[in-house]
Amino acid sequence: MRDRPTFSPMWSRVHAMKPRLRSHTQITRQHYRGKRWHVVHDPASNQFYRLTPMAYEFVCLLDGKRSVEETWHLCLETHGDSAPTQVEAVELISQLYNANLLMAEETPETEQLLNRARQRVKKKAIGQAMGIMYFRIRLFNPDAIFTAVEPIVRPLINRWGFIAWCVLMLSALVALAGEAGTLFDSERFQGAIAPANWPWLIVVFIVSKIIHESGHGLVCKRFGGQVPEFGIMMLVMFPAPFVDASSTWAFASKWKRVAVGAAGMIFELAGAAIAGVVWLATLDTGGVVNQFAYNAMLTASISTIIFNANPLMRFDGYYILSDLLEAPNLMQRAQNLIKYQFQRYYYRVKNAKPPTVQPGERPVLIAYGWLALAYRVFLFFSITLFVMGQLFGLGLVLAIWTASVWFIIPVGKWTHWLATNPQLAEKRGRAVLASIGGIALAGVLLGGVPMPDHRRASAVIESEQFTGVYAGTAGFVEDVLVEPGQLVEEGQAIAVAENPELEAQLAQAQGQFRELEARFRDAMAQEVPIADLMTERRAVLQERVAFLQKRVDELTIRAPHAGHISDDPRALAGMYVQQGEPVCAVVATEDIRVVASMDQREADWLQTMSFEQDFTAQIRRRTQPGVSHEVTTFVRRDAGDRALPHPALADVGGGQVQTDRQAMQQGSQGAQATTPRFIVEMDADFAASGSGAVPLPGERVAVRFTLPPRPLISQWVDRLRQLVQGRIDI
Repeated sequence: MRDRPTFSPMWSRVHAMKPRLRSHTQITRQHYRGKRWHVVHDPASNQFYRLTPMAYEFVCLLDGKRSVEETWHLCLETHGDSAPTQVEAVELISQLYNANLLMAEETPETEQLLNRARQRVKKKAIGQAMGIMYFRIRLFNPDAIFTAVEPIVRPLINRWGFIAWCVLMLSALVALAGEAGTLFDSERFQGAIAPANWPWLIVVFIVSKIIHESGHGLVCKRFGGQVPEFGIMMLVMFPAPFVDASSTWAFASKWKRVAVGAAGMIFELAGAAIAGVVWLATLDTGGVVNQFAYNAMLTASISTIIFNANPLMRFDGYYILSDLLEAPNLMQRAQNLIKYQFQRYYYRVKNAKPPTVQPGERPVLIAYGWLALAYRVFLFFSITLFVMGQLFGLGLVLAIWTASVWFIIPVGKWTHWLATNPQLAEKRGRAVLASIGGIALAGVLLGGVPMPDHRRASAVIESEQFTGVYAGTAGFVEDVLVEPGQLVEEGQAIAVAENPELEAQLAQAQGQFRELEARFRDAMAQEVPIADLMTERRAVLQERVAFLQKRVDELTIRAPHAGHISDDPRALAGMYVQQGEPVCAVVATEDIRVVASMDQREADWLQTMSFEQDFTAQIRRRTQPGVSHEVTTFVRRDAGDRALPHPALADVGGGQVQTDRQAMQQGSQGAQATTPRFIVEMDADFAASGSGAVPLPGERVAVRFTLPPRPLISQWVDRLRQLVQGRIDI
C-alpha cells in the first residue's frame, strides 16, 4: 500500500479555521466504477468539484462552528487509518476555497470574493492566451432562449426520437448509396473546397455548428441543466459557435451526460441527412440549392466525424469517452499519470502521488495519455504548416506561440520542478544528472545512430503495347463477348455488330456477280467481243463484293494482339457505333513497366544518388500490400514535365497528383499537373515473387525507395524542409 504522510507543515495555518460550504452550493450524488462520489457545484461561478465519500463527510463536518483541527480528529476517531491525512485535508480545503465553494470567517468575505474572482479571471486569461488555437469569446446568456424552445422539441428528445433519427440516417445512407459515384466524384469535391466556394462553406459551417450547439443546449435543458453561456470559439482563427453545457457534469446518470455530449453530433448529422435528401432531389436541376445542399452535407458530416467525434481532442468525443469509461478529467489525469511515472520510476521520488489508485483505470490513462500526446504533436505540425502555406506571417506567429505553450513552457516548468521541488532536496544532484543523461541518450539515439531512410512515391503500371480497338464498320452492337480485364488472344472476337443495309448490299452484289458469271460463261462460247466487255464488269463486281464482304467481316470486332481488355465494351451493347468509334483497348501484359511521378521536393535526393549504388526500390501493389517486388532497372528523366504519364496518377483519376483544371478545360492532351514533375520508369520482376497474377496496366502501385541509413534528426529536418518548400511561398 502506498505510504501516506500523516502530518503537514502547513497544518498550523489552517487548523484553527472554521470554514463551511457556501449556502448556495449544490451537491449531486454520482457513481463511478461502483463507488459513490459527490459533485459540489457553485452556480454563481459555474465551478464544479468531485468529492470521494470520505472527503464529502469531512467537508460536511465543516459547519462554520467546528475548526479544521476538531473536524480532523472526529474523522480519525470514526475512520482510523481511512480518514484523510493532514496533507489531504489541507489540499482539499485549498482546492475548495480556490474554487469558491468554501468560505471562512477569518478574513473579510468581500476581499476573499474579489481576490478569488481576480484569480479566476487571471487564470482564464492565461488559459485563453495559451490556447490561442482554441480561444473563446463569450457573447450572451442563451438560457432563456433554450428554456422557451425546449418544450417545443421535447417530444423528440427521448428514445423514440433517437429511433426516428436512426431511421432518418439509414434512409439517407441508402438513398445516397445509389449515387455514390456522383457523391464522391473528385471533381465535384475539389470544386466544393475551391477558394471560390469558401464564402459558402463558411456560412454553411457556422449554420451547421449553430445547429450542433443548439443540440447540446436543448438536451441539457431537457434533463434540468443550465446553459449560461453562448459565444464564439476561434478554431485556428476560424469562428465556430459554442455553448456552455458544463452543468451536465452534475447529472447523476452518466447516460444523460453521454446524451448531452452526443446531442450536437446527432442534430448536426440529422441536418446533413436532410441536406443529402435535398441534394438528391435537385441533382438533375443543379443550381444554387443543389450546391448549397452538397456543401451542408459535406461540411456537417466531415467536421462532426473528424473533429467532434475525435476523443483525443477536448470536444464531444472526449467527454463521451470520459463518461463511458467513468474516468473524469481524463486528459488531465492521464497527463498527471505520465508525470507520476517519470517521477516515481525515473527520478525515484518515493512520495509522488498518483492521480489514480484503481488498477483497472491505470492502463486506460496511460494509453490515452500517450496517444493524446502524439496527436498533439501531429496536430501542431499539420495545422501550423497548413496556416503557413496560406498566410505565412500568421502561420509563423502561430507556430512560435504554440511551440512556446506546448513545448517550451512545459520544459521550463520541468526545469523549475528539478530546481525547487522539496521532494528532490536530498537527491537533486542525482536528478539533474539523470535528466542530463536522458537528454544526452535521446540526442545520441536521434542524432547519432543511423536508421533506415525510406522515401515513398505513387506509381502506375504502364504497358509498352497499348492498342485501341475501334469499330471498323458502322452498325448496332448486337453482342459483346468479353469483359473488362479478360485475357484475349490475337484475332479473338470482342463484339459482334449488325448492319442490315450493308448486309443487303452484299447480298445484292453477290447476286449480281453470280448472274454475270453465268452470262460470262455463255459469252465465252459464242461472242468474244462481248466477253471482253463482260470481263471488265465482272472484275468491278468482284471488287465490290470483296469490299462489302470485308466491311461485313469488320462487324465482328477482334483483338489486334494478345492482351487484357481495358475499359468496358459492354457499355456499347445495343448502341449504334460509327465507323472509327472507340470500343475498348487491348493492353499487352508481357512488357510492362512502372512509372512514378514525383515533384521537386519528393525527387531532390535523386539528383545526387544512383540506383543500386546509393539506393534500392521496392514496389507493392494495392491489391497485395504484403508482397514486395524488387525493382531491377531504373531510368530517371532529368527534366521536369507537367504532363502526367497516365491519368490514373491524377487526382481526377483517383491518384494523388493535383491537376490543372484550367488546362483540362482548354482541351490539353492528357492530364497536366499544377507543378513540374519528375518521371521515373522502373522494371520489376513480378513473376519472381510468386504472388500470382501479373498486374494490369493502369493499376496504381506504391514505390518505396531505401536510401543509405541516416540519424532520425537528419531525416526529420530533411522532411520538414520538403514540407515547407511544398507549402510556403515566400
